[in-house]
Amino acid sequence: MSINVAILLDDLVEDVEFIYPYYRFLEEDFKVDILATKLGEFKGKKGGVFTSQKILTENDFDKYDILFIPGGYAPDRLRRYNIVLDFVRYMYENNKLICAICHAPWVLISANIVKGKKITGFFAIKDDIENAGAIYTGNPVEIDKNIITATDPKAMPKMLKEIIKIVKS
Repeated sequence: MSINVAILLDDLVEDVEFIYPYYRFLEEDFKVDILATKLGEFKGKKGGVFTSQKILTENDFDKYDILFIPGGYAPDRLRRYNIVLDFVRYMYENNKLICAICHAPWVLISANIVKGKKITGFFAIKDDIENAGAIYTGNPVEIDKNIITATDPKAMPKMLKEIIKIVKS
């Protein structure tokens, strides 16, 4: 069974929240694409430099089983693009796995898919999550149907274990 993962990228991504899932998915022999709204290099919050492999287009939406959105300040940039929000809604409506860590629930909020859902994220966006109609749990990892959210880098091992368990079940 081939699993295809899309990881979204933009400037000021939290370096470890991009690197850790990327390599963890590769360890599972998942096919991973790094998508952005443009081709090129993006700077991480901690100084890393990451390169997008493909420009996100509607033609790619149905290719992916998992969407992973790293945190940092990149989510604030990503949520400004209609193509990103359309992709998130497509994944949600087609019951595909959407994973967001730290500040990445901002993208889910802007895509208007969190109302009534149990969501976690970095504590600084608690008000944003609640104001969007979601239930902020503050748990390190939260799963509500096809949405998996996590608070910060410390939650990543548990988050990735849950993602892999769900996909392989």
